[in-house]
Amino acid sequence: MSTEDFEYIKSNYLRLCEDIESCSARVQRRVTLLPVTKSGTDEELIALCRLGICAIGENRPQELVRRGELLRSLGFDIELHEIGNLQKNKVRHIVPCVSLIHSLDSEGLAREIQKRAEALDRYIPVLVEINSAGEEGKSGVMPEQAVALAASLSAYPRLLLSGVMTMGPVVSDAEEIRPYFTLARRIYEEIGEKYGYRGEGILSMGMSDSYRVAIEEGATLVRVGSILFRK
Repeated sequence: MSTEDFEYIKSNYLRLCEDIESCSARVQRRVTLLPVTKSGTDEELIALCRLGICAIGENRPQELVRRGELLRSLGFDIELHEIGNLQKNKVRHIVPCVSLIHSLDSEGLAREIQKRAEALDRYIPVLVEINSAGEEGKSGVMPEQAVALAASLSAYPRLLLSGVMTMGPVVSDAEEIRPYFTLARRIYEEIGEKYGYRGEGILSMGMSDSYRVAIEEGATLVRVGSILFRK
């Protein structure tokens, strides 16, 4: 397929970058775009990488590994972010290559990452995932337990506490998610004050339908996927 076949990828990406930059200027805070690639094909992902992106997010561990190998075989220097619910038996697949795990939600998962990272002599940046709406059956630590989980990470030196992530509930109007983003920001600030973050700290929240509200509520990284691949 020719470059022209993917003009919609370029148009979507540039439009999104422009919008995020505008939102960032209003809040006077730099916000990073993490393209989420689940809804795109390999060919679309390659077209996106040719535009200069430096990181991708995937919620399927083995697909993250496969796509990372594909992109690196084509010469792309790409960071790989695990953003979905991470089961302990999948940790071994991603620890050799992952750049950031967004979905740390239990001390049991921390122990498994520690074990696998130590075996490979790696240090793994992680975000504490908060189930900000307290929804049953969803991943993420409950809000009232998030600070304690962050505190426990001092026992796992191979994990680098880098910030907080939240998904928030599925809503019909992005405004409905604002209170959950506000809560996540408050917890992010509390953890930062008590324990500090590696680097500047990351507040990962906001997706295709909610990134503008997330930026207004303090996000430093937004995870946007589907709108990048719309034709």
